[in-house]
Amino acid sequence: MIEQSQELTEQQVRRVAKLSRLWLSDQEIHHFAEQLSGVLGYVSKLDELDVTDVEPMAHAMDVTNVLREDDPQGGMDEQTVLDNAPDKSPPFFKVPKVLGDASGT
Repeated sequence: MIEQSQELTEQQVRRVAKLSRLWLSDQEIHHFAEQLSGVLGYVSKLDELDVTDVEPMAHAMDVTNVLREDDPQGGMDEQTVLDNAPDKSPPFFKVPKVLGDASGT
């Protein structure tokens, strides 16, 4: 962990930028080195907390995943589905064009 007094170097920022495929100017490298050092210093304050009686958790609220078997279920019949469609040409839905010009016709 980075100590509060230790700063992130510009060389480290350049390496992270390269790994992230980011092209940053020298000015941006300098700016992000300062900002990220501040963030890491702030996060390192968490090391000062006494968490000996705190139970590890993945979520702040007591939630559980509700899973069910993936059993095939019957669907709606074709006519019922088409009856609810705003525009249709059985057995298909009619939808606006998404390719070409923006007119939708």
